[in-house]
Amino acid sequence: MHERLDGRIAVVTGASAGIGEAIARDLAGHGARVVLNARRKSRLDEVAARIGRDRAAVVQGDAADPAVIAAMFDAARERFGEEADLVVVNAGRGLNGSVTTSDPEQWEGMVRTNLLAAARLMREAAARLLADIEHGPGWQQEAHDIVVIGSNVGRHISPFSSMYGSTKFAVNSLAEALRREIGPKGVRVTLIEPGFVRSEFQGVAGYAEDWFAGVVDRIGPVLTPEDIAELVSFIVSRPPAVNICDALIRPTRQDYP
Repeated sequence: MHERLDGRIAVVTGASAGIGEAIARDLAGHGARVVLNARRKSRLDEVAARIGRDRAAVVQGDAADPAVIAAMFDAARERFGEEADLVVVNAGRGLNGSVTTSDPEQWEGMVRTNLLAAARLMREAAARLLADIEHGPGWQQEAHDIVVIGSNVGRHISPFSSMYGSTKFAVNSLAEALRREIGPKGVRVTLIEPGFVRSEFQGVAGYAEDWFAGVVDRIGPVLTPEDIAELVSFIVSRPPAVNICDALIRPTRQDYP
């Protein structure tokens, strides 16, 4: 086990599968202890068992619920004896289609998960991490990170997923605004924008299997959740005075978007 994150305590939302699970496992593999959040408790328990019960805590629930968000941070302190100093804002969902073709019945649910949940978690994370810096040895001695998982289509417009992309455009804006607000106080904020990643995401978002298979044939191999997880671990293991603010990661052959 590498121990470059030894002593760090992370909160990871959307940790039951895909990118979130891979991030939680990679952080733990580098020495961090992790608080896992998602809606599916049985899946969270499985992930926690793989990581090791002494290094993982589970908080089941809706990542947009302020009470659940508070419980994540409380679990870090109660279970591990210290405040979390690393927060990964990952919970989200996709939606196939544009303004004119996507299912409007799903818009509000997607906005709640992708935008409101992210904003509420960023707000709570900022307050908790700033308080931890104030009462600790100082930001130059101990790193504090908020890592936000955005999307390639949050920066490069795609007419085929523009409703989903609009929520990631908003998250992009929030992450950079938060960095400018709390970076000078010692909290690093990073936005990661993946291109095509093979995970549960495509099925939940309603993308046709044959369409995604065609994408893979054209631009593959596509990214894996582990590719994103390794990038997160690298970024948060930099010295406290170094902030990698933005990272856009694509499969080598992805041309669009």
